[in-house]
Amino acid sequence: MKPTDSNGTHDSGIHSDKNQWIDMLSESNDFVHYHTSSKEDSPFWISYYRTLISSDILHKDVLPYLQEQRTLQELKSFIPIEEIVFNEESNEVVQKIMNGYIAIQIHPSEGNCLLVNAANSKFRDVGVPNMESSASGPQVGFIEELDTNLNLIRKRLPIPELIVKEMQVGELSKTRVAVIYLNLIADQENVNTAIQRILDIEYDHIQDSSYISTMIEDNSNSLFPQSIATERIDRVAAGLTEGKIIIAVDGSPNLLILPVTFFESFIAIEDYSYSWIISNFFRLLRFAAFFISAMITPLYVAVMTYHYELIPSRLLETLVGSRVTVPFPPFIEALFLELMIEMVKEAGIRLPLKIGQSLGVVGGIVIGQAVVEAGLTSNVLLILVGLGTLASYTSPVYKFSNTIRFIKFPIIFLASWFGLFGVFIGFIFTQIHLIRLTSLGRPYLSQYPLRKTAFQDLWIRLPFSMQKNYPESLRPQKKKKRTFSKKNPEPLNDFYE
Repeated sequence: MKPTDSNGTHDSGIHSDKNQWIDMLSESNDFVHYHTSSKEDSPFWISYYRTLISSDILHKDVLPYLQEQRTLQELKSFIPIEEIVFNEESNEVVQKIMNGYIAIQIHPSEGNCLLVNAANSKFRDVGVPNMESSASGPQVGFIEELDTNLNLIRKRLPIPELIVKEMQVGELSKTRVAVIYLNLIADQENVNTAIQRILDIEYDHIQDSSYISTMIEDNSNSLFPQSIATERIDRVAAGLTEGKIIIAVDGSPNLLILPVTFFESFIAIEDYSYSWIISNFFRLLRFAAFFISAMITPLYVAVMTYHYELIPSRLLETLVGSRVTVPFPPFIEALFLELMIEMVKEAGIRLPLKIGQSLGVVGGIVIGQAVVEAGLTSNVLLILVGLGTLASYTSPVYKFSNTIRFIKFPIIFLASWFGLFGVFIGFIFTQIHLIRLTSLGRPYLSQYPLRKTAFQDLWIRLPFSMQKNYPESLRPQKKKKRTFSKKNPEPLNDFYE
């Protein structure tokens, strides 16, 4: 064996220009390059990053077959590993080694390498979705490993029409990104748009799917998310069968669904586990909660500042009595309480799990009660802010909950300046913005243009037998669904003759 150098690698003699990558990679202490034989003229020379490969694969499936003199072609047929390729291009060899491959050479002076996949892929087990829990339905969520996520999707949709297009994004991170769609249903223009936007990304490091979402969305300055990030396999499978595009990023458990509409942020996947009447009730409840969260505090500020005459006399006595000791105007009072609630929520998220739960419950109650007793705010406003906070978390999409939390603040300022007219301005401005907004080039607000398929499973959910068309906003290749329409015979009863 050759003596090792200061980096823990072995001297390989004179390297050719084709193998300058060996000297470059040897600067790192976890790179290994050595001769497997004590004889200088005998094969083989192997190179790898010990932190990227599985030592079990190296010692059980690679090294035992390097004891005899063979050609690289013969060696490929002996090594019991599926992913083995030949390559002599330095850039491609380096990229393979960085992905967990072992490079095997007859001699360092030769450029041709046998690249054996021995990547050490250790990830957490598939478990319950952390951000999208549900009382019913599948309890399996995606993880940070791309191939595992693709496996979970293919198990749900085991058809050859499920197409996966992979690419690398990130100058430094070389992150694998997959675009997934159903070839029979998805509009090819949507697919091409998504792929082109991903290929146009120029950024050093792609750490999560949220980076991709921000970089390919139609309006990066909008408060409203133009894609849905989900950990749920059933939501992804449902989106694919409707003609949507799925973007999966290696290292992220959240897959992106495109294009989406505003009302999809109020659809929970467990709605399909209930009767259509019950699911419609909950869907409309979530939609009403959005308005309650966004408007209840601004309406309080507007009415208490400019429009006392709109309040019934009995209620007015209660409101005035609750504000007798409050030294601030309604605007300062509301802004102080809203910011305090947001800080409690942020602290609860950032702290360790058990401490965060205690802070969220105890801190909110204790601080809220102390603020009311100190006369810094009214107990009526505390109830309204608490109601708005609860309403902001009814959306099944977490990113949309953040939008609801923020959108109330500019409307509070408008309400303090112009009263109810300011609230109306905020509502109209938001409506105009939603009408102009698009997701992957498709209208974000499903009210415009009006399509009849929105009444089948968007605004409300009809029975499965009445959901006969794919959403027209997605421009699917197939227009009609296969729906259950067979009439069941009437059951026998005591009055049947």
